[in-house]
Amino acid sequence: MGTVTALYRYPVKSMLGEALTSVEVTEGGLHGDRVAAALDDGTGAVASAKHPRKWGGLLRCRSRLADPDTGRGTVLVELPDRVVLPVGDPELDARLSKLLGRPVSLSDTPPTHGGTLERAVPAYEGGVPDALRSTAAVDATGAAITSGRVAAGTFFDYGTVHLVTTSALDRLRAAHPAGDFDPRRFRPNLVVATPDGTGFPEDTWVDAKLRIGDALFRVVVPTPRCVVPTLGHDDLPPDPEIMRAVAREHRVPVHDLGRLSCVGVYLDVLEPGTVRVGDTFAREG
Repeated sequence: MGTVTALYRYPVKSMLGEALTSVEVTEGGLHGDRVAAALDDGTGAVASAKHPRKWGGLLRCRSRLADPDTGRGTVLVELPDRVVLPVGDPELDARLSKLLGRPVSLSDTPPTHGGTLERAVPAYEGGVPDALRSTAAVDATGAAITSGRVAAGTFFDYGTVHLVTTSALDRLRAAHPAGDFDPRRFRPNLVVATPDGTGFPEDTWVDAKLRIGDALFRVVVPTPRCVVPTLGHDDLPPDPEIMRAVAREHRVPVHDLGRLSCVGVYLDVLEPGTVRVGDTFAREG
């Protein structure tokens, strides 16, 4: 069906991550992925750039593992001024609190029952389920937000592995030629080239098993996208039209939430193993 063209890991939720050439996949996803997050000292909420007015500064920071080749070691954070500090260092919490304008602490202990997570409500259709849009409230930042929870015992919103196809990116690029549909905007773990596919071939993969490298995955559901792809990422400039293009081109049913704007699919891990850039992938079973 194609090959793996890129691998990404994000050790701290909503921060920039690291590109990899190979990675160990465990039952809980890519080893070292989303193992820490910033928590609001006042409310205990999990900080997420999905509420950019409050937490957008996280995307100005980069996280990585001290030993990326083995996926072991301390999580390091590089701040906008290029200072690098380990998670757990009080100085890092102080500097990050100053950057974000509110007291926060980085934690590698996920809330047992799922921590509160805030999401801004985008203007385009399909950016949030209609049932949730009606519950939105304007907070102190002036943004309309809804509240949900991360998956219990993790810092993941829902799926543990996010896959994006080159066919989907090509289709979106054709719909909005002025936009930069660099896959990094969508924060995938796996980018796969699908030379024989057009449009959104991943839509037909739901419930299928995919052998990617040494690991076996099950495709769970299309991945709803929020405002994050429209924000500036590293060297990628902000572009509010990115998600409007997705809303026009690819709104699909997601569970019982209605038709949402989606890019990529979430995967569950059935068999752990190593995945490398250049590995082939195919349906199995």
